[in-house]
Amino acid sequence: LTSVGPYDEKYIAAAIHRELLRDGQVYFVHNRVQSIHRVASKLSELVPDARIAVAHGQMNEHELEQVIVDFWEHNFDVLVSTTIIESGLDIPNANTLIVDRAETFGLAQLHQLRGRVGRSRERGYAYFLYQPEKPLSETAFDRLSTIAAHTDLGAGMAVAMKDLEIRGAGNLLGGEQSGHIAEVGFDLYVRLVNEAIAEVRDGTKQTEQPVVKVELPVEAFIPHDYVPQERLRLEAYTNLADAQTNDQVDAVAGELVDRYGLLPVPVSQLLEIARLRVLLREVGIHDVVATEINLKISPVELSESKQLRLNRLYPGSRIMPATRTIVIPLPRQKAIGANPREHSDFDVIAFVRKLVTDLFIAS
Repeated sequence: LTSVGPYDEKYIAAAIHRELLRDGQVYFVHNRVQSIHRVASKLSELVPDARIAVAHGQMNEHELEQVIVDFWEHNFDVLVSTTIIESGLDIPNANTLIVDRAETFGLAQLHQLRGRVGRSRERGYAYFLYQPEKPLSETAFDRLSTIAAHTDLGAGMAVAMKDLEIRGAGNLLGGEQSGHIAEVGFDLYVRLVNEAIAEVRDGTKQTEQPVVKVELPVEAFIPHDYVPQERLRLEAYTNLADAQTNDQVDAVAGELVDRYGLLPVPVSQLLEIARLRVLLREVGIHDVVATEINLKISPVELSESKQLRLNRLYPGSRIMPATRTIVIPLPRQKAIGANPREHSDFDVIAFVRKLVTDLFIAS
């Protein structure tokens, strides 16, 4: 039985008395080491007949072990502890759980704590108490209402799905990426997954291709209303990430037009960036990063003649030999009243392409 309610001393005393009457034991979770002994003293005043012990992770390991053993042997009736009891502690005689300040716990943690009671034939009771003087946040309310609503056998799946809904799973193909994919970027993530799959399937490691990172202030993605199904969007992203030549990029573009119609602007920009990656890979550039005012390109090694050309065509550029990086000021808008630091998406891509052509391809 799971119950959620405000902190009430009479309610707590009644729950402990009921467990003592059936010769059971009680977990009282208070996840604040600084005040845990004060809470234990208060419980002693509320229920003088109860034998109370305290356990938390800052105790000496031998002292903590002895407390748990004594509780197991029923030398204590109430164990006032922090959340250390959620990690595998199995005492069948403890069938009542009281959690103080339950609004501060995560949903998965509440479900895990609830699993500490009801582990024998006796019915288990879990009480999740919140501070009545403070209004519950929307997230805390969702957590507590979910844990109270799902009490049947097998409720873990429903709790997990609600936890996923509350915290969010991230968007694999959007700006709200999380986890490993946010750390390495989508293109590299897809490449690493493909290499791992090929190695497992064929038993051979793929020849490592240089990873080209392009970070430009452009809106380059496949909109949901253009390709509604996430699996198909992922397939298109994967095909673009695998494209090594302009012909392969054009083939992906042709397939998108054939299947979904005319390309929206974000998809066109995504294809332009894919073509730019092909060019950068051909000349040996691995990183192109645009800030608000500058463009950084690396690794770059320029001869004296190319350095002169760089300074002549792109005044204000800087060369950093130690990191093999060049920094080029981005062009400003010419329109009256425009922000001098703003630049259109296609202009940025065209600027990078022209720069690379001027320095590495033009004779």
